[in-house]
Amino acid sequence: MLKKNIFDGILNQKTLFIQKEVLRHTYQPETLPHRDYERDQLSFNLVEALKGHIPSNMILYGVTGAGKTAVTRYVCDQLKKKGEAIGRSVHPVMVNCRQIDTQYRVLSHLGNALLEEYERDEIPFTGWPTDRVFSELVKRMNSKGGVYVLVLDEIDHLVKKAGDDLLYNLTNLNAELNNARACVIGISNDLKFTDFLDPRVRSRLGQQDIVFNPYNAEQLQDILRSRSSIGINPDAIGAGVIELCAALAAQEHGDARCALDLLRVSTEKAEQEGVEVVEQNHVRIAQAQIESDQVTPVIRTLPTQQKLVLSSVLINEKNGLRNIQTGEVYHIYKQACNHIGQQFLTARRISGIISNLDMLGLITAKTISRGRYGRSKEINSCIPTNIDPCEVMSKAEPSLSDVFNAKYRHQSQL
Repeated sequence: MLKKNIFDGILNQKTLFIQKEVLRHTYQPETLPHRDYERDQLSFNLVEALKGHIPSNMILYGVTGAGKTAVTRYVCDQLKKKGEAIGRSVHPVMVNCRQIDTQYRVLSHLGNALLEEYERDEIPFTGWPTDRVFSELVKRMNSKGGVYVLVLDEIDHLVKKAGDDLLYNLTNLNAELNNARACVIGISNDLKFTDFLDPRVRSRLGQQDIVFNPYNAEQLQDILRSRSSIGINPDAIGAGVIELCAALAAQEHGDARCALDLLRVSTEKAEQEGVEVVEQNHVRIAQAQIESDQVTPVIRTLPTQQKLVLSSVLINEKNGLRNIQTGEVYHIYKQACNHIGQQFLTARRISGIISNLDMLGLITAKTISRGRYGRSKEINSCIPTNIDPCEVMSKAEPSLSDVFNAKYRHQSQL
């Protein structure tokens, strides 16, 4: 007699999904609710490629999940199809600069993207001088001809890590090309990333800007209804589920990716329970899981000094403090360093770490004016309550358990 396979029951279980992929970030929808203006602005610029002209360089700004990448993919796909239909040589090439994050790798990726399937002359992953890679890219672009739309997604990450040499070279491409033309589209989550650029690069790159505002709760509901209508069984979504997913995502800076993740994971939770309808409690369970999956690795992988600063905020809160001043954090931080024999940093360095923890979403650090006493920060932790940051940090670095078990002299008496 054959043993029963553990997957038999799961495979035979009724699924609530019709097409789960439509609820993932990588899915390219046929419609883009509430992004008509941004789509049209991008299209009005890129139509120049279909006329044989050079489109302007552009920067698309907006928070994560505001639809920048989805709109750009959609427009570039339509651009390529129209070019093929009318016999125009148009080549959109997209690079994710968080994954491909050096000048060499971006240039080699662009060059290799121009190869036909039968061609094997790939630029190696490493080993060539950068100027040789750039020359090879120019050679291939001239050989194929046409107009190139070079899209650099998460361009702010690349600039902060590797500087603006790549952007200088790419925005100067048309001076090197004689049988092709090119424009650069940068996609950034950071509105201020151009502050890191050389003024010459900034003026070339930012010829046109489009700002993608965050989605509000009603807009997120429309997006979720549009996706769920083709992704989930129509009778499987309970009352208030779409609204709750949208409301929670609207609190996260109007992040459509967050809303889609919540709906998808909520449906998975209902499936695992063997029920036929997704309810609001499944959304809450999904929210806790997603938060844990996202926040725990961030806390665990913080450098030791950042863990010590975060620990100092938590220790102050354990003592009953809220709206903690930078000086109070630094006072506890120095004691924590002494408890484990760690050299402490200057107050100025700690202020920078506090700003970084704020950017990571682990604390809030609101700058306030104290009149003649100058400006200060009010600091509070904002880690989800289902996560124990002290336990996460102690498991990652066992010596930190001594930090949490030690006694401290506090500046403020409660």
